[in-house]
Amino acid sequence: MLRFFSPHLKIRIQEAMRNKKLPEPPETSHGAIRRAVVIGNGFVGAENQCVGLVRALGLSHHHFLFRVTRPREGINRLLHWLPVSIHKKLDSVIRRFCGIQKSNQVSPFSTEKIGISNVLEADAHQIAAMARETFHKDGPLLVVASGRDTISVATSIKRLAPENVFIVQIQHPRFLLNRFDLVITPQHDYYPLTPHAQRQIPWFLRRWVTPWEPPGRNVVLTVGALHQADSTALRVAASTWHDEFATLPKPLLVVNVGGPAGNCPYGVDLAKQLVVMLQNVLWSCGTIRISFSRRTPEKISRILIKEFATNPKVQIWDGEGPNPHMGHLAWADAFVITADSVSMLSEACSTGKPVYVIGAELCTWKFADFQNTLQKQGVARPFTGKENITESWSYPPLNDTAQAARQVIAALAQRGWTIHA
Repeated sequence: MLRFFSPHLKIRIQEAMRNKKLPEPPETSHGAIRRAVVIGNGFVGAENQCVGLVRALGLSHHHFLFRVTRPREGINRLLHWLPVSIHKKLDSVIRRFCGIQKSNQVSPFSTEKIGISNVLEADAHQIAAMARETFHKDGPLLVVASGRDTISVATSIKRLAPENVFIVQIQHPRFLLNRFDLVITPQHDYYPLTPHAQRQIPWFLRRWVTPWEPPGRNVVLTVGALHQADSTALRVAASTWHDEFATLPKPLLVVNVGGPAGNCPYGVDLAKQLVVMLQNVLWSCGTIRISFSRRTPEKISRILIKEFATNPKVQIWDGEGPNPHMGHLAWADAFVITADSVSMLSEACSTGKPVYVIGAELCTWKFADFQNTLQKQGVARPFTGKENITESWSYPPLNDTAQAARQVIAALAQRGWTIHA
């Protein structure tokens, strides 16, 4: 909470947020949104969705990032199922009992400098007070949050400053959707309501599975996840990574490996299968670039590294130096992506380039529904190892982020508000 920080730092933050506006604002309207607050949960996938939406709304240089942090070390790894507020209180009791000092250090936000140099703990009362105090000068405040741990903060801000804020919650909050101005969530989050899903759930458990009802008027459905890989970002990435990627033999096949998830489990068998398939298509590739996510188990990455580390046509990013992910999106001719990552698939499918998925048959529940949707829309195909990568194919790219931004603008217009970007 902000009470943990020095008075001097608080003043700096408040002054920075009050002064964060575009030149020459309209003097007669209090309905123009000129700045946004992003409330993250410390996970890149969730926070990228918020920042991607803010970018699409034209506020990429006029937003502040706050973060709801959950204790993670020691016994806290076993308590992640608790609501974050209760988890923090319990952590505080444990620390006092054990005599452990809690650091007041602020976490740096390395992705982008956005008005202040550090990310601060999200404080609903402070953000709501700022929205009320600056409303007549700077207009309404857009608040964009994503992830389960941000829900209580976002709803508290709405309760404390209902006339001064517009709250957008990304990812389904499961309950009480009417507490948000807008909810943006993938359509596969409503898979539990389908007849097929209902047949998979014992009747006595159905009342415990959310969501309980179809999406209401304040729910925007997307195919995949929102992200930052828009056309502008890809043009910048193409320029940034030009020297490294432009001279690579074509076609360039980018292989993104994630990690097993609860509804998309896999292990070394899939890694060995991927090795065989890549060997089979290697003849049709000029270059293969392989990268792993933070969730990739070492036992899986080790198999691919052992097989391809000495192959002159294969390059493996070792995690050192700048992350080439945006460069891959900009320069790749085709992608192979493990089925577990909605974010990586959503980004790749927004490029209009061929996207092949491995492991989709292992997915269950809403993950399987997501994979089925991608294939039905023709934006992704199963990877078989029989492909000729020189033979390209195309499709209408996924445009979820831009479409969601248009829905936000329309919802704002119903309140008489606009985006002043």
